[in-house]
Amino acid sequence: MKFLVKKTRNTHLNESETTVSSMCKSKKSTTVVQPTTRNNPHPQRTSTTSSSSNLPSSSTSEVPITESRSYIYNNSKQKQWSKTSSSSSSISTHSSLSSLKHALPENPHIYPFSDISSATNNFSANRLSSNSFRCSLHNRDVVVFQRKFRRQIHLPELRDRLALICRSHHSSLVKLLGASVSGSYIYLVYDFVPGANLSDCLRNRRNPSFTDLNTWTSRMLIASDLAHGLDYVHNFAGSGSGFVHNHIKSSSIIVAEENFGVKICHFGTSELCGESVDDTAGSDSGRKLKKSGSKGVRFEGTRGYMAPEFLVTGVATQKTDVYAFGVVVLEILSGEEAVRFELEGNEGGYKRVSVVETAKEAWKEHGGVRKWVDRRLKDSFPMDVAEKMIRVGLECVGDDPNERPDMGRVSMEVSKLYLESKEWEEKLGTNIDFSVSLAPR
Repeated sequence: MKFLVKKTRNTHLNESETTVSSMCKSKKSTTVVQPTTRNNPHPQRTSTTSSSSNLPSSSTSEVPITESRSYIYNNSKQKQWSKTSSSSSSISTHSSLSSLKHALPENPHIYPFSDISSATNNFSANRLSSNSFRCSLHNRDVVVFQRKFRRQIHLPELRDRLALICRSHHSSLVKLLGASVSGSYIYLVYDFVPGANLSDCLRNRRNPSFTDLNTWTSRMLIASDLAHGLDYVHNFAGSGSGFVHNHIKSSSIIVAEENFGVKICHFGTSELCGESVDDTAGSDSGRKLKKSGSKGVRFEGTRGYMAPEFLVTGVATQKTDVYAFGVVVLEILSGEEAVRFELEGNEGGYKRVSVVETAKEAWKEHGGVRKWVDRRLKDSFPMDVAEKMIRVGLECVGDDPNERPDMGRVSMEVSKLYLESKEWEEKLGTNIDFSVSLAPR
């Protein structure tokens, strides 16, 4: 923003017209700027710490968790202002900073439980699943996700974890707004994203021969977005803290209705529910979250997405996330469920069929890949890209976790294959606009 201050020509001061330009940039830090007053046009910085917040003893009290910011002013010329110019610029500065309030990210909150209960009509209305509810909270369309604590977490620790997670933003992640605590349960408040989950988009229960994702490039776009989102969770979220998502599955991935972009649900759930297992001694709430090498997460796995080592140890790591991602990739390519049971023989028995096993068999068989890829695509896909994508998926679901690739490498490979798919589509002349509805049929 620029302020033009004009001096009167008959003044006795040895100053002419002065132009003072200042730029206001916000960044995350531990300093904040006090509002400018008439007597003091220059902002004063005062240091604040997280310990200055007065936390309530009850979970039903609202505790706003503020993210401190500093505003840096770069003045081209520093000169003394007259009383008139100081007064007018001070008012203008205060007004301009106030106008930025709506553009800044919303601070995470610990909501009063009474607000959660009232918004969900005592958890009886607009149920999306057994433990999630769509409602309006503080004039915002949200989804409330109910989860039981795995261990006791004190409010100072919960506040620190929540602030760290809410500072993480990515286009492929559903935004976490805040949380509420009541008894042994935590209620996580996420933004509502219009669309449908990936599982329903791939497999329509009412019409198995229909799929919303009927083009190869639409599926490659989803795989690319998912890879970038999980790469961010592992390597960039929370200032590089190395999160484990541990809830990657097709039913936890939203395909946005507007542009078929991917939104990953439940980011931060494991950290805020106390599922984290830290192998270092002590429980300092102010400690930064550790890398995946020193932290695991205990949780109930989802059938078909659990890595072999998880079945033995019950501890999830970034490598088990990679395994689950590989399963989802194979679902995207084949349209099959992660695991299903088929009737075997005439005796009424059932056999377990895994998408991982069918992909391995197709990879070994000559010409098996073309037969294995979802038939609803009607063979309209680049064969070389399909083979490379299956190889990526099979590498991710390898039995040895140490041989599974890092999500950074995976995201680059999938992005490259997505671009190759776009080039193939353009050469084929099928790059046309289309719109579909993700509503149930």
